[in-house]
Amino acid sequence: MDIKHKFQKLMIDTDKYESYKPKTFDAQLSLLPKEIKFCKKCIMSNQRPRTEFDEHGVCNACRYAEMKFEGTIDWENREKELVELLDKYRSKDGKWDVVVPGSAGKDSATVVHQLKQRYGMHPLHVTWAPFIYTDIGWQNYFNLVQSGFDGLLAWPNGILHRKLARVAFELKGDPWEPFTFGQKAYAFQVASKFQIPLIFYGESGEIEYGGSFKNWDKSHESPEDWDELYFKGAGIDILLEEGIKMGIFTEEERKENSFDFYKSPPFEDIKRLNLQMHWWSYYKLWVPQENFYYAAKNTDFEASHERTEGTYTKSFSIDDRLDPFHWYLAYIKFGYGRATREVCSDIRCGHITREEGVALAQRYDHEFPKKYFKEFLNYLEISEEHFWEVLDRYRLPHIWKKENKKWKRRKMVANNSVSGEEPLDHE
Repeated sequence: MDIKHKFQKLMIDTDKYESYKPKTFDAQLSLLPKEIKFCKKCIMSNQRPRTEFDEHGVCNACRYAEMKFEGTIDWENREKELVELLDKYRSKDGKWDVVVPGSAGKDSATVVHQLKQRYGMHPLHVTWAPFIYTDIGWQNYFNLVQSGFDGLLAWPNGILHRKLARVAFELKGDPWEPFTFGQKAYAFQVASKFQIPLIFYGESGEIEYGGSFKNWDKSHESPEDWDELYFKGAGIDILLEEGIKMGIFTEEERKENSFDFYKSPPFEDIKRLNLQMHWWSYYKLWVPQENFYYAAKNTDFEASHERTEGTYTKSFSIDDRLDPFHWYLAYIKFGYGRATREVCSDIRCGHITREEGVALAQRYDHEFPKKYFKEFLNYLEISEEHFWEVLDRYRLPHIWKKENKKWKRRKMVANNSVSGEEPLDHE
């Protein structure tokens, strides 16, 4: 299977665009510590937004992993909490009683299958479509619904979605953000529409991988947290407003109902329905590799047939052709890439040593995702020259330096020290 993609012209107002002065709305960048440090247990940098290190130089995600694996968390009691929760919401007539958002990847497939087969729930799996499906991503979606699940697949307006991605790329250094907004909001929109008061996401990324510990001991999260955790200084309304100033959006496009997809339902509706969003990882020990084995066995989930660019794995976040650029932009903005994120998870789960993780990160973090690069440029309707121009705009001086026309990170994680030497990614 080889999916072909054609894109209509975005019809950008060139005069407005060329007169617009570039700026960033990513509020995270100004909050980063200027001294770069690396966790002494994993290899995560203190440049990951909202990550904190304790007095021993260990990040909060590693400390949480200790609680997970070393007995601080009472998983038997968490199981009782889960059963009590599900008993409260389980329908007796077969109606949908829980919304499970996901891409049909290994994690959401595991959650939706266990809810139905182990706990007798009647889940509705909802998917906010990737920007551009990979062949394996589309196959895994098909495999999941064919293994016995109801699913809704939302396709946002293609032109408006591309324009949002373009604005987010320019103003936040991450074209992936409109997907993030929709991924969060669509589940709440569906739950409100069908009067289903319970939503189950997989893991809390902030807790499992490093970030805010505001909700570390809670089973749930509210849209009231989204400004801090996901919008990062600019939600959909700001992106739309700035996009009009840039000549990317028109005033007529502002009126489209499509933008409601990217917003939560009104808070009064959420409170009226007592709509609750829970994390599966609060109730169950979260081990991504185990999710892969479970999904492969029970929903015919398939890993990619080749290693994902920028890392060493084949089964994580493989459904979207634009996804690798989200991770590469993170590498530019914060100095750590996709390999580091996966290395840290594998170290915490005991799959690899820190020494092995350092070697993997040094080998793959800087790798440029060239496979879908042309498709990425076509999707955003930009030139390669403009791509690098925007990326260089987001290189912070305490993270990057330029020597002999070559960009290098000032500090790289190492087993006993830090180094500034690494392969060239861009001149």
